[in-house]
Amino acid sequence: MFLQKTIRKKTVVDGIGLHSGNPCRLIFSPAPVDTGIYFIRSDLPHKPFLKVSAKSVEATSYQTTIGHKDFSVATIEHCVSALSALRIDNLFIELDGPEIPIGDGSALPFLNALQAVGMIEQDQPRKYCYITEPIYFAEGEKHAYVVPYHGLRLTLTIDFPHPKIGQQKMDLDINESSFTREIAPARTFGFLKDVEALKAKGLARGGSLDNAIVLDDKTILNTGGLRFEDEFVRHKALDALGDLVTLEMPLMGHVVLHKAGHDIMNKLVRKIMESRSSYRFVELGADVSDKVQMYSSWTVPQRP
Repeated sequence: MFLQKTIRKKTVVDGIGLHSGNPCRLIFSPAPVDTGIYFIRSDLPHKPFLKVSAKSVEATSYQTTIGHKDFSVATIEHCVSALSALRIDNLFIELDGPEIPIGDGSALPFLNALQAVGMIEQDQPRKYCYITEPIYFAEGEKHAYVVPYHGLRLTLTIDFPHPKIGQQKMDLDINESSFTREIAPARTFGFLKDVEALKAKGLARGGSLDNAIVLDDKTILNTGGLRFEDEFVRHKALDALGDLVTLEMPLMGHVVLHKAGHDIMNKLVRKIMESRSSYRFVELGADVSDKVQMYSSWTVPQRP
C-alpha cells in the first residue's frame, strides 16, 4: 500500500454496449508512474485520451460520463470501481467506441480481468488524499460527507418506495478482499417503465435481464433472483467507489452517503478538491502512526 501500482500486462474485456447493443472491446494496459487513469478512444483519429477526473465529468444521470470536446466515454463507474479497491494508480483503458462493455451489470468482468494478470508495484510512493476535517455536501434530503479515517470506509443508505427494495444500509471497510466478496458481484438495477422509455428513444438496446436487475411495480423480473438480499445497496456502493476514482488520488477517509447518486458523488468529489485546508497529501511511512493517533478519536457524526 506504500508504492504506486499498475498491472503486469495487457488484458482484454469484450462485451456489448448498454445503449447501442453493439460489440465493444476494452483493453487495460500498464502505465508509468505518476500517470493516473486514462481512457483512450482508439476508434477516433489520433486516438484522443482523457484522464478520469471530476473535472471531466459531463453527465451524471443514471451513469457517470466523462468527455472532452468531440468525444466522451459513458458509464465508467463499473469499470473503474475496481481500481479504487485494488489501489491501481496508473492505467491506460483503451476503447474501440464510446461505450464500455456492460458485462453482467456488475464490476466482476473488470475485476476478474485485472486480478488475472496481477498488479506490480512501481518505484514511486503513492500519494493519498488524507482527510483531516469533515467535508460535507447536501441537496435537500440527499447528503454526502467524509470524515477522517485511517483507511477507506464506506457507509451508505438508500431508500426506494418499492416493496423489493425499501431502505437498505451498508457499512464496510474497503479493500481488495471486501470488494471482491461483498461489492463486485452486485448488479445494476432499473425499473421496467424506465427501460421501456429508454428503448423508445433508441437507447438501452443492449440492456437485458442478463446484465441488470429489472423490477416492475411489484417484483423482480429476473428468474434467478438476487445475488445478495441487499444487492441494491451493494451496487450503489460499487457506483460510489467508481465515482471516487475521479478524485484523481486514493482517498483515506470515511465516506457517508444518504440517497446519494452519481450527481451528489460528483459534487462531493469536487468539494473535496476545493477544500484544500481539510485534507493533506500523505505518502505512507513512519510518520503515519502520529496522524493515526491524531485522528483516531473521530466518529461518524449525525447529519447537521
